[in-house]
Amino acid sequence: MKKLMLFALVLVASACQQNKIGYVDYVKLLDDYQEKIDIEARYKTKVDALNKKRDSISQAFQLELQAFQTKSQKMSQKSAQEEYALIQQRGQFMGQQLQQEEQKLQADSQVDMDSLVSKVGSEVEAYGKANGFTYILTGGKGGAVLYGDDPQNVTSAIVKILNDKYSN
Repeated sequence: MKKLMLFALVLVASACQQNKIGYVDYVKLLDDYQEKIDIEARYKTKVDALNKKRDSISQAFQLELQAFQTKSQKMSQKSAQEEYALIQQRGQFMGQQLQQEEQKLQADSQVDMDSLVSKVGSEVEAYGKANGFTYILTGGKGGAVLYGDDPQNVTSAIVKILNDKYSN
């Protein structure tokens, strides 16, 4: 009987506790986070530089092909085929080099973004603990919150914390 009363008391006590639930518009959080903005700008600059390099190499290669076409008219067929094969090999090699650079850039960007997402997750968790939240859900596009009262939206507070830490 005492166990039953103790169980009932625990059940009533836990029912009286109110869970504090907040939500974060994760898309807005990331879009307003200065470090993400800076990472995107840094990689945009690198992508633009790679695109300029690709365009420059492509133009030089096209000029080389045009010069070869003019030159090949005065060559034997066998010599022209051999030289054309060398030019094709060089073109493939340059294409592979550019593709490797692009893949490295994408991998580096992904590492930086994964690190940023991890940092944001840790900050959301720290904010939740420090402010007595039982749960902080994600809202925004694809989030788990279809509706939330504005006072439970902690997005701005977390963006401010992240941006303050980042600027220091």
